[in-house]
Amino acid sequence: MHSPLHAASPSSPAILIAAISGRSLAAAARRAGYRPLVADLFNDSDTLALAERAVRLPGSLADGIDGLGISQSLRALAGDEKPVALVYGSGFERTPEIIAALSREFPLAGNSAVAVRSVKDPESLSGLCGELGIPHPEIRFEAPENSNGWLIKLAGGAGGSHVGPAGTTSSIKCNYFQRFVSGVNISALFIAEGGEANIVGFSRQWPSPSPNAPFRYGGAVRLLRFDRKKKRLIEGWLNALANRAGLVGLCSADFVDGPAGLHLIEINPRPGATLDIFDSEQTPLLTQHLHAVRGREPELPAYRGTTASVIAYASHSIADFPALDWPPFTADHQMPGTTLNAGDPVCTVFARAPSAAAAERAAKARVIELSAHWREETR
Repeated sequence: MHSPLHAASPSSPAILIAAISGRSLAAAARRAGYRPLVADLFNDSDTLALAERAVRLPGSLADGIDGLGISQSLRALAGDEKPVALVYGSGFERTPEIIAALSREFPLAGNSAVAVRSVKDPESLSGLCGELGIPHPEIRFEAPENSNGWLIKLAGGAGGSHVGPAGTTSSIKCNYFQRFVSGVNISALFIAEGGEANIVGFSRQWPSPSPNAPFRYGGAVRLLRFDRKKKRLIEGWLNALANRAGLVGLCSADFVDGPAGLHLIEINPRPGATLDIFDSEQTPLLTQHLHAVRGREPELPAYRGTTASVIAYASHSIADFPALDWPPFTADHQMPGTTLNAGDPVCTVFARAPSAAAAERAAKARVIELSAHWREETR
């Protein structure tokens, strides 16, 4: 599983965390020796166990975090303390103006609203890639005459549920179209500092398709090795992007590696879905994130073996989620008594192994075993 956690003492510094789901950042904060103060949409059971204090933010997975009142929520969460930083996760890409507002009130440790907008606005990222010679799928804002080979996407979306094939009846909100590129999904986790992208490592990701979300995020495994030539190519691209966009701290870049070569799909300018499988007890990534944001060169972890994470989704509706004795290789637990719809996430499952293929197999097998423990029924 992922690294064990430090038991922060009452004298440990506090750190504010704001995200759609703050659990992985709260765990990373504990590993780095901080007391996490978490504001997110769920306040699930293991987030509450990790957090020193927690509040629930208004908003939804579909619409993101509601910016009204977030400052008040964070001020109440901090109380009389002076947290060392505010670290944000997913949920702000569609509304970078919230980041700008928060930066005026809290010691923000992350990318500025200007940097986020430069890489999350589809037209801006496409322009940057064109200028820097980075292969990037063609985009357009009007529906193509022939929808074959095109995707619909929501700018600033996360988790893959905002992506679907063009030309089909879909509930996905669409504000641009992108050419489909076939291949393997590869993500590079990096720490940007001083205009350079220090690559922490690579992961392979896969979807968990559902009828309404064929590209829904399924999981990831940290790769033990990656083609050196491709790594040098990606390093050059990310250095150029980090310098041009002014990126700082933990970020990730998603690529498709296929018959047409490597294509950059998107940049996530904040800690993301693979934080758990890359975090290190010896070299906590949140500490390195804070170092980079403050202009200090980060130290990169060294790894032995590898870790995979898989999202377990409900295959049918569950009227009353049971109380479970969750095993230690799980996280993001659903609360007892919760009503779930088909397709809702139930938990995250981890597995460690000597190879990436073995870790992926083990994590997926654990999902199948665990699913027997919750009653699924059709309403």
